[in-house]
Amino acid sequence: MAEEIRTDICVIGAGSGGLSVAAGTAQLGRPTVLIEKHRMGGDCLNTGCVPSKSLLAAAKAAQAVRGAGRFGIRTGEPQVDFAAVHAHVHGVIAAIEPNDSVERFTGLGVRVLQTSARFTAPDVVETADGHRIRARRFVVATGSRAALPPIPGLDRVPVLTNETLFERTTAPAHLLIIGGGPIGLEMAQAHRRLGARVTVLERGTLLPKDDPELVDVVRGRLAAEGIDLRERVEILRVEPAAAGVAVLLKGLDGEERVEGSDLLVAAGRRPNIEDLGLDAAGIAATPKGIAVDARLRTSNRRVFAIGDVAGGPQFTHVAGYHAGIVVRNALFRLPAKVDYSALPWVTYTDPELAHVGLTEAQARERFGDVRVVRWPLHENDRAQAERETAGLAKVVLRRNGRILGASIVGAHAGELIQPWVLALASRLKIGAFTGLIAPYPTLGEVSKRAAGSFYTPSLFSDRTRRLVRWLAKLG
Repeated sequence: MAEEIRTDICVIGAGSGGLSVAAGTAQLGRPTVLIEKHRMGGDCLNTGCVPSKSLLAAAKAAQAVRGAGRFGIRTGEPQVDFAAVHAHVHGVIAAIEPNDSVERFTGLGVRVLQTSARFTAPDVVETADGHRIRARRFVVATGSRAALPPIPGLDRVPVLTNETLFERTTAPAHLLIIGGGPIGLEMAQAHRRLGARVTVLERGTLLPKDDPELVDVVRGRLAAEGIDLRERVEILRVEPAAAGVAVLLKGLDGEERVEGSDLLVAAGRRPNIEDLGLDAAGIAATPKGIAVDARLRTSNRRVFAIGDVAGGPQFTHVAGYHAGIVVRNALFRLPAKVDYSALPWVTYTDPELAHVGLTEAQARERFGDVRVVRWPLHENDRAQAERETAGLAKVVLRRNGRILGASIVGAHAGELIQPWVLALASRLKIGAFTGLIAPYPTLGEVSKRAAGSFYTPSLFSDRTRRLVRWLAKLG
């Protein structure tokens, strides 16, 4: 007979969001069950953020060798040992794994079940290994997986996704990538720097959610490094080829056949909602994910859904943010709601592209009359010292100085965007930046300079000069 477990919180999925909920509820003294049928840590640790950024770090090291001549350091072309790069990537995963392990969560007081689970009633989950869990609240945190677009012939060729890419111990000779979003471009640059030829195929434009002015900086760097960028192309079909795989394209110049050794699909993701028994629990869902309200409650008020499976922004930090919302609702009975107005995101190409709030186009559509201020990195002394002068900071504001959004493209943009996240979350005006003392020389000065340029027209106007002259007459 199945063992029945009665608990306060039952979490399905041990990715970033599920782990955060389980750790929080257990440490607050509530009985917690965590169910995971695959690997602890989920996509982020095993096939997403951690391995991709580790691969990018290796690629950046190779590029640093190529670029050492600009500092007067003479080197040759780096010798890339792709098997050793693979070992580095998996070494980073292994170093982080203990934080997400069964042992750690058991030590926190969580009961971890390594099996699959499905709802059999609105308040009951049953597992494949014979447990029946009744809980006061459930949290579905099953994440998402790579989506394969309906391209003819895709089922006839070997296809890489983020779930298989990081298992390779040899570099592809010519990597074809379908998708010009963050994952596609990050992996394009990483593999190019590690010695592969790379072609990116995108039916629209690169990084369509970001400000086109800043995307141009990233596009220019990728092209300069030898990545073949094909935008606004229609993929007619995919088929096997002597080299490995061929993609038939229809672009502005007609049809074209592009051959490569390997094919990576990075064209979106789909939620993991199959086999959860959502109907039995009265939980509404669509192909985009489980439907939730602003408090992340599903149509079954006993059940919350968080992270990618909830159909919202697909970032690890959003899953962690969702976890905090759920803990406040489920344990403290506070009506906490999601607010994405200060949600940042970063594309970790080199240069990085970071954003928070509204883009210029979004701000003009919503408010009409807005101000835009910029500061280029080539005007920053630290950027000059490190020969990292490509990029700029761009801030969009109301006429009264209220900050609507900020974007930064350049070295360490993901770090530089964080004060702007705080400013938006705290509803600060631009004057908060002009008054701070920034250490010299730092890349962070670019934010203070951009903010200061908001006041330049009025500060050095004829009216201000007349005032200064009048004050001077007073002695």
